[in-house]
Amino acid sequence: MKVLMLNTFDEIGGAARAAVRLLSGVRKQGIASSLLVQFKTGNRTDIISSPSRLRKLLRRLKLLLGLLPVRMYPKKPENNFSPSLLPDKKLAEIAAINPDIIHLHWLCAGFLQIETIGRLGKPLIWTLHDSWAFTGGCHVPFQCQKYQQRCGSCPILGSSKEKDLSRRTWNRKAKAWQKLNLTVVAPSRWLADCARSSSLFGDVRVEVIPNGLDTELFQPKDKETARNLLNLPKDRKIILFGAVRGNSDPNKGFHLLNPALLALSKNLPNTMAVVFSSFDTAEIPELGMPVACLGEINDDNLLASIYSAADVFVAPSLLENLPNTVMEAMACGTPCVAFRQGGLADLIDHKASGYLALPYDIEDLAQGIAWVLENKDRQTELALKARQKIKKEFNIEEVSNRYIKLYRELLTV
Repeated sequence: MKVLMLNTFDEIGGAARAAVRLLSGVRKQGIASSLLVQFKTGNRTDIISSPSRLRKLLRRLKLLLGLLPVRMYPKKPENNFSPSLLPDKKLAEIAAINPDIIHLHWLCAGFLQIETIGRLGKPLIWTLHDSWAFTGGCHVPFQCQKYQQRCGSCPILGSSKEKDLSRRTWNRKAKAWQKLNLTVVAPSRWLADCARSSSLFGDVRVEVIPNGLDTELFQPKDKETARNLLNLPKDRKIILFGAVRGNSDPNKGFHLLNPALLALSKNLPNTMAVVFSSFDTAEIPELGMPVACLGEINDDNLLASIYSAADVFVAPSLLENLPNTVMEAMACGTPCVAFRQGGLADLIDHKASGYLALPYDIEDLAQGIAWVLENKDRQTELALKARQKIKKEFNIEEVSNRYIKLYRELLTV
């Protein structure tokens, strides 16, 4: 059995991290597998991408050109809408590899045209890392449920026309994918329910398999040692926040965390905030407490130290599938606070391994952070339960075996 996975990136974003972890997991179980990407920044030999400088330049140009139709709409949601209009040359490349199964992950940013997906011609598994596959082009639909019909008049685009870019994109998907030999995998129960209720995947088999994590790599480290490594004070409670594009993506919710921390600072004076993201210190608004910015972190060992140095990790996102950051923090024994939305309830057991605040109640978010920090015995118990939860339900070996079972089932049908 030969499995080919596809993802736009190998190191950038949560989908890339999840796909590469799964690649390592199934290879460790003896499955011949590789990952084909559009943009490769790492050096793994089982991750495939053309090294040609010209092709790299053309890919970046294609990325910019592909967003032009989005920029014609009032809201210009460049990070939350992908029409995937431009052609690609991936079919010949995939045919040369000749896999038995093609395992799709995140395919936008100029990687695959919608019509190419319909011509892959192999049994397909598609692991959803956001909602794009079953919408008219948006990645995060927020409160919109027009994907249950045919999209149109898209609130993400700011469009009032039924036959807008979202309707045209939906029509292209419906036409190109009507004969796919497809099994959809959602990492969270919430995203599975969304896919099942969609007009595109309503008749498609949808399974729930979570993303996996190496719980030996992400495990608790000595807090004092971690803080010494990061040059963080030992006498303060540390509130941690981290996300890709945490300062530019409103879905990551920093605008909700900011007032929560301001309120907390009045009652919990011996606290500080630590941020890992693309934030610059000058971009951080007043939080009422000291702030340390660690920049973007791509090293898993260093990430484990950062989580271990913190007393609580906060994920104030508006809508998330199954965020790697929360999973990683919990594996390192760091209790998490988040809004009860999306797939967060699959990870955090309220007041058992963390705290789920009412969406999008800033006061309750602040209360949850305080609830974790105020009682040391409680914090210790939360840390233990958080670690146990990830080891039991999200370890990469178990997740890989569930995918391998699905691969074998599809090949024997």
